[in-house]
Amino acid sequence: MPKPAVVETGPHAVLYDAALRETADASWFDPAHWQSARGVERETSGRGAVLIVPHGDETWVVRHYRRGGFVARFVEDHYLWLGAERSRSFREWRLLRRLHDAGLPVPNPIAAHVRRSGVLYTADIITTFLPDTRKLSAFIAERNVPRDCWRRIGRMVRAVHEHGVEHPDLTAHNILLDARGGLFLVDFDNARVRAPGRWQQLGMERLQRSLRKVALETGTDYDAAAWAEVEAGYAERPTAAAARGS
Repeated sequence: MPKPAVVETGPHAVLYDAALRETADASWFDPAHWQSARGVERETSGRGAVLIVPHGDETWVVRHYRRGGFVARFVEDHYLWLGAERSRSFREWRLLRRLHDAGLPVPNPIAAHVRRSGVLYTADIITTFLPDTRKLSAFIAERNVPRDCWRRIGRMVRAVHEHGVEHPDLTAHNILLDARGGLFLVDFDNARVRAPGRWQQLGMERLQRSLRKVALETGTDYDAAAWAEVEAGYAERPTAAAARGS
C-alpha cells in the first residue's frame, strides 16, 4: 500500500495519498482555483460552507477549518502552530485514512493542507463526496427515518469505538443516510484515538441528547423505541458488515 506523501512549498504543506495519479498542490485548497470548474458551495452543519467540486471522474469536498463556539467570535480560522503533523487537517486526514482502510463508512481522505503564518496556521481538507446523502436530522424532521437504520447506527458507532476512535461531535447532523439506506459518519475534526474508557458511553449519551434536541427543534417526538434499537445495535459484537454501516 502506498505511503502518504507530504509536499512543502513555502508556507504550505500538503499531505496526500501517494496512490493519486498526480501530485497534490496547494492550489487545490484555493476556492478561486475551482471557479472555472464550477464548484458548488454548500452549507454544512455549524461552521460555514464547503465546496463541492468536480475533479476528473470524481467529486471532491473541500472544507476550510473554522473555529466554533465562543472562540469563533474573536478568531475565525487560525490555530496555534505546533507542527504540521499536529495540525487539525493532518490529524483528521490520517484518522480518516485509518478508518477508511479498515472498511468503515467514512469519507475517503484525498489531501490535507496547512498554511503557516508565524505562530499560527490555517487548514483545509479534501475528501471524496458522498452522493445522494442527507443528514439523519433531516430524515427525523420529515418523520421518514427507515426503521432498520437505528440498530445499524448503533453497530456503526460501536465499530468506530472498537477502533479506538472518539468522535467529538457524535450527533444526528454528522450521521448521513444515502438513497440506498447506507450509513456514513462524517466530521472527524479533533477526533482522537484512545484506549477503551468512559468516553465511549459519553459518546452514546451525546448522540442521545442530539436526538432529543432535534426532536424538540423540529416539533417531532423523541423516539424512545428507536433509541433502544441504537443501544441494541451498539451492544452487538462488531462484524465486518457493521463496520460498513450495513
